[in-house]
Amino acid sequence: MTAGTASVSSLSLLETLEPSGMDPRASKSLLLLLSVIGCCAGQSILPKGPVDAVLGRNVTLQTLVNKADYAFIIWNFNHEGESVNIATLSPTGLTVDDAHKGRVSINSTNGYLTLTGLKSEDSGDYSISIVSPSGQTRTGETTLRVLEPVSAVVIRSNMPTAIEQNSTVVLNCTAKGSFLKFTWINGTTPIVVDGDRLSLKEAEMSSELTVRNVRRTDLVGPIYCSAANNLQTEKSAPFNLTVYYGPDGVTISPLNPPKFIPVGSNFNLSCSARSDPPAVFTWYHGQEMMENAGPVLTLEVIQKHGLGKKDYSCRAKNEKTQRTIPSPAVSFIIMENISGTKITGPTTTLVAGNSSANLSCQATAGSVETRNWLKDGKALTPSSRLVFAPDMSSMMINVLQKEDNGKYTCQLSNPVNADEASYEMVVNYGPETPTVQGVKEVEVRHPVTLTCSAASIPPANFTWKFNGTVTSVKSALFVIQEPVYKDSGTYTCEAHNAVTGKTSVYTHTLAVKGKIHFCSLEPNLSFTGTNCHLYRRKASVIFDLKPK
Repeated sequence: MTAGTASVSSLSLLETLEPSGMDPRASKSLLLLLSVIGCCAGQSILPKGPVDAVLGRNVTLQTLVNKADYAFIIWNFNHEGESVNIATLSPTGLTVDDAHKGRVSINSTNGYLTLTGLKSEDSGDYSISIVSPSGQTRTGETTLRVLEPVSAVVIRSNMPTAIEQNSTVVLNCTAKGSFLKFTWINGTTPIVVDGDRLSLKEAEMSSELTVRNVRRTDLVGPIYCSAANNLQTEKSAPFNLTVYYGPDGVTISPLNPPKFIPVGSNFNLSCSARSDPPAVFTWYHGQEMMENAGPVLTLEVIQKHGLGKKDYSCRAKNEKTQRTIPSPAVSFIIMENISGTKITGPTTTLVAGNSSANLSCQATAGSVETRNWLKDGKALTPSSRLVFAPDMSSMMINVLQKEDNGKYTCQLSNPVNADEASYEMVVNYGPETPTVQGVKEVEVRHPVTLTCSAASIPPANFTWKFNGTVTSVKSALFVIQEPVYKDSGTYTCEAHNAVTGKTSVYTHTLAVKGKIHFCSLEPNLSFTGTNCHLYRRKASVIFDLKPK
């Protein structure tokens, strides 16, 4: 028997039995039988499933039929291996089984089945048979999945905190719902597992993310777990796990300090490190731990540990990771400024050719590395008379000469500063042979000034003699206001140094020559010279040279 004839025979049978008042249960069984008979006829009229719907809500199972020409539209539900007719639509009305009454409807135009108030047990396979008045049957099958709403998405960790490169962190995400898929997100970026350090283990209601040798950046987050099915997506609350790390990047600032640091200057060392929790710092002078806590080492503390030339370094320790990392070492020298520089010299009277002098230069504070001696601004060098101490702290001049008079300067220096002091040395000498400045010939009645000078320290005292006879003149100047013939002769300057006790002399010869005016003794004449006679003495003969 062909499918077509089977359908027609079935329809004839329905027409025969339906008016007879057949028992509804028997009628349903028969309809179910009919649907089975026609199941193989035609192409599926249901879209490819599954169809997902949310528990407690409504769903409509749609067909691919625009307008159904039917004698019966039959919807069956395969429940626990048994096919149950849940609804049949005929021209005379809709028949629904007891379990679905009030929850099922069939659209008479296209055969859509609508279920309301979905329950978990509504999940399963649904089939449709549309039997035409001619007895032809079109069928289709689909699956309905009643999904429990996605909720209670929670992340839990196997540990409250982790240690970088040491801990294996297992994050477990659980959720409620049906047909769940899980996604892990770090901030806004999906976490990509590599199957080695980062791996995933999926279960029906949970997802487990394992992070081996955890890094500080792995769980910076916030971390989210997203649970989803085809209808809903829910995200967990943000999750953060503290990953303790460090210390690393331990450095000292300044990394290249000056080689020499002045005492009392505004200088310190600071130590820093990347660490969570923040590192605890200790400082070392060479291998000796210094009594200083904190990231800053002040110059005051450094000075308390002496002014050694050893290296300085810090060590950073993380109390959680129990790691201690040293910094690179830096080196410098704490040096005190030179101050209180002073020269000490002779306190007795110094005489050239007879005395010697010892000059010593010292500072009251500071480390002196170099010493230089200058005289009148020019550098001094050793000589047969000038000898320096090996450390240049003193100098000896033996025997003093007049050239040793002057300003002596001692310059002290170290890498952080310089200081100096000066000493004025007075070497008494002389007087040396005097010199007399003045004319050797002069006209009578013309003023004459003779100037005597002699190099001497202290300045010499002067005495003048005329033709061997001591005069009253005691200064460097000998002045003759109106010389006459009798002023001609030798003038001797004697220079005397009261300190050295030396006396030096110089003789100067002066000749007075020239004209004499004799005025007339005639009464009532003035001495204008107009009535005077000019006489010149020559070879003891007087000539009258009366002017015209």
